[in-house]
Amino acid sequence: MTFVLPLDPIADARRRWAEQGWAEAADGMAAVTSLMRAHQIAIARVEAVLKPHGVTFARYEVLMLLYFSRKGTLPMALIGERLQVHPTSVTNAVDRLEVAGLVRRIRHPGDRRATIIEISDEGRAVAEAATSDLNTQVFSKPGISDSSVHDLIRILTELRGNAGDFDAAEAR
Repeated sequence: MTFVLPLDPIADARRRWAEQGWAEAADGMAAVTSLMRAHQIAIARVEAVLKPHGVTFARYEVLMLLYFSRKGTLPMALIGERLQVHPTSVTNAVDRLEVAGLVRRIRHPGDRRATIIEISDEGRAVAEAATSDLNTQVFSKPGISDSSVHDLIRILTELRGNAGDFDAAEAR
């Protein structure tokens, strides 16, 4: 059951920010707070679609990295680097995917300290089914117009680039 608020709490907070003498920060507060709320909404939608497939978004991301890799394998450290998460988070996701039979660990042939993660046939099937459902239920219907989607991508790319998320000069 969804409860619809009678007013936009972020717009109300923005107004109150300005009334408190913080007008110069009110728009930024509203933007950041809106972004955080939009993140909650998007994650809830994605997780609801992934739940029947037995994976969380973090585990789905690992599966998709492996799915898109040439050999279906990647070193564990590279997975963390590409997903921009702490190694502990990758280990946790891989542990759970391994228990579910969706990936397997392989000893690195040239470096005893490194571990290679390989997607299994079952993992590939889950990745394909989950992606199909996400494409149909979430990604093709994000809740905003097509032109707004393009604007949002541009805006968030700018934010991420300015935060040092990637080398903006190399991305061009």
